[in-house]
Formats: sequence, C-alpha cells, structure tokens
Amino acid sequence: MKKFDLIVIGSGAAGLTSAFTALGFGKSVLIIEKHKSGGECTWSGCIPSKGLINQAKDVYTAKKFASIEVDSGTILQNVRAISEGIYEHETPEVLEKAGAVFVQGAAVFESAKVIRVGETKYKAKKVVIATGSSPMVPPIPGLDTVPFLTNDNFFEQQQLPKSIIVLGAGAIGMELSQSMNRLDVDVTVVEMMPEVMFREEPEFSKVIREKLTKEGVHFHIGTKAVGVEKTANGIALSVEKDGNNFILEAESLLVALGRSPNIQGMNLEAAGIKTERGIVVDATLQTSAKGVYACGDVAGPYLLSHMANYQGKIATMNALLPINRKVNYEHVSWTTFTDPEFARAGLTEAEAREQHGDNIRVYHYDFNKLDRAKTKAGDQGQIKLITNQKGKVLGAHIIGERAGELIAEVQTVKTLGINFAKLQGVIHPYPTYADALRQMAQQVFIDNLLNLPVVKLFRKSK
Repeated sequence: MKKFDLIVIGSGAAGLTSAFTALGFGKSVLIIEKHKSGGECTWSGCIPSKGLINQAKDVYTAKKFASIEVDSGTILQNVRAISEGIYEHETPEVLEKAGAVFVQGAAVFESAKVIRVGETKYKAKKVVIATGSSPMVPPIPGLDTVPFLTNDNFFEQQQLPKSIIVLGAGAIGMELSQSMNRLDVDVTVVEMMPEVMFREEPEFSKVIREKLTKEGVHFHIGTKAVGVEKTANGIALSVEKDGNNFILEAESLLVALGRSPNIQGMNLEAAGIKTERGIVVDATLQTSAKGVYACGDVAGPYLLSHMANYQGKIATMNALLPINRKVNYEHVSWTTFTDPEFARAGLTEAEAREQHGDNIRVYHYDFNKLDRAKTKAGDQGQIKLITNQKGKVLGAHIIGERAGELIAEVQTVKTLGINFAKLQGVIHPYPTYADALRQMAQQVFIDNLLNLPVVKLFRKSK
C-alpha cells in the first residue's frame, strides 16, 4: 500500500491550492479526482461564465451600431476554448510534473487514513477533502421527467435555446440571464423571494433587476414553481404567486437555485466524518476525524472560489505544520459579474445596525458625480459605505463599471483595519473609477474630525 504525506480528494480551486501548498513544503501528495481536474470553476463556473459574459457584452455593444446576427454555437465553442486554455495549466500531466501523483477515480474511505480508488488502496498521514459542490435540484413535481439545464451542463450546449425559463435570481441566474438575453434568447426569470439577489442591499438588487428588465429580461418575483411538464415545443412551468396559478412556457429550463456539497459516495462514516448539510469542520478546518480536513464548497460556509483558495491554504498548513491557524470569515468579499457589476465586502446596512445599533455611519456616492463615468454614456453606478463611528469599514456595496476591482481596495482597507479616511491622503490616478473612493474618504475624514472631543466642544461653545 503506497503511503503519502497528504491525500487530496478533489482538484478544483480548494484541492489544487491544497496540493500545491503541500508540494511547496516538500511533501508527497496524492490527488484523487473523480472527474476532470480544474473543478467547477474551470468547467462550469467562474471561467466559462465570464467568457460568455464578455462575448455577450461585445455583441450588445455592437448592436448599438449595426444589425448583428448571433451565432450562439460559435460563441459557446469559444467559451469552451477558454476553459480548455485554463485547463492546460491544471492537467494531470502538469500536476505530476509539479511532483504530485494523480489518480482518476472515486475516493472511498476505508478508515481515516486509508482511501480506496477502485481496487487500489492508499495510506495517508493526513487527508484534505475538497470535493466541491453540485447544482441544487429542488423537488418540483415533474422536474425529474423533463430535460433541464444547470450550470454543470449549460456550457456543453451546441446552441443556445430560442427561449428559456431561469429558476433562481442569484448570481448564477442573473449573470447567465443577462448574457443569454444579449445573445437574442427570450429569457424569463422566476424567483420565489421578493427581490433578485435577496441577500444583497435591496436598493442595489433593484438596480440590477431594472437594468436587466430594460434590456428585455422578464421577471416573475415572489413567484414559486409548483410543477413542470414537457410540451411539444419545450417545457411548461406551473407557478404560483399571491394565491394565483399560471403557466410559463419556453424551449428550455435552467435551474439556478444554489449548490449542494458533494459528500455522497465517499463512505465518510467509515472514517468517522460527521456531516450536516456539508462536512462539519472546526475553526482549523479539521473534520470530526483527526487528521482529516475539509475545505472549499464541501465545507462552506461561503461557496466562492477565492474562499476555497483561502481555506485550501489554511487546511493544508494545519494538516502539515505544528502550528494551527483558524479561519477568519470577518473579511469576505465577492462580485456578481452582471453589467453593471455588483460587488460587496462585509455587512449590509441592516446587518450592521443589528450588530452595532445606530453607532454606524452610512455614506452614499453616485457615479453621476464621477468625471470618469461622465465620459461614458449610460455609465451608471453607486457606492454604499458603512463604517463605525470611528471610520472603520463594516461593509461596502458597489454597483457599476469595475465594481469588482473597486471592492478590492475597500477590502484591503477593511482587512488591514485601516481607517477609511486614510484613503483621502492617497493620490489616486485621474480620471478613474477608484477616485470615487478617495472622494468618499474625504467625507469620512471630515466626519472623523467633527467627532473629535475637542472639536465637538469647540462647536458647542460657539
């Protein structure tokens, strides 16, 4: 039985980070992968979705100047080529050249230290489970009798459908809905919650919905899917809203209702690994089985590739090094790549008030005051910044061009514990979108001054 310092199960964002971290420490590493290396991000998530978004944006821009006939087959082929290009750096050959041993197949635990793939058993000093997640498929009556898409098979299509119903208005649903609409697909979105992207700041979610509506996407908000059946032309979805039932029809159906951790088929019980929704881990990312760690989507709580990368490093260092590090979820950020982009770091205003009461400050900035935005017709954007009374960032929400890049500056300030007012003294290039953050920092700086006891006393005495 071959023995390794570390066995990594899964080769997506978390698994690859774990493997390369261990290799960097000079450890022997076995990677077990059930499907293709690269994981969801490479094949059905971050990479292909952004490839589709960019091509759809090109078409949308071109339509402003000429009549464009969309060849969705070629576009999807180009998207798959982007994934293949990323995969070239993640192939089994690349991983083995880096020093790992790669085995294709399903990992099954014989014990916490012994893992079987087929008929071959491997022994590990430590194990990292990074099996990711799969699309969550709800128990809608009739869904199991009709063909439907998820992001797992969406990019395998040879052509986009002429019409589609999208179940779910989260990040995946919104990104793909806008892209398909821009590529001449008639898109209808059904969302059970009262607003799209319901976990985000309501006024920002509304901006996204109104923008997509203006572009031609149809929305049914506060609407529940209660049944689906196949028709001669595609599918018919039965929905219910405010006690009323009606039917929506389309050629195809996309289910985009979140993700479920991949915990099936590994015989986790044999290793004493507890599960709830996903694998249960402690603050060091160790499971209930000593020496076995889990990271990425299979452990949660944030199903984001950059969080998988973060967790992969910590889990592996804790598995291999004598000093344990705890995960810290105080500073988390993400971006939804609609047009305009939506980015968030930290708390919403409601969450901040729940935790800090009224001891917060809320700042708003509209891109109509930003010179860079004025140079581009139709460029809309807003920033909402939430700080404590001393000017430390509690949360930030940005909707607009380059929001994903702008949030990185706020995230840096927040994570390093820097007072946001400090940004007003940082020379920002002009004209840029980032200059909006400098302008907001000036207001925070002024408010910080006004909150000084000596200033308060002086103003009170006047």
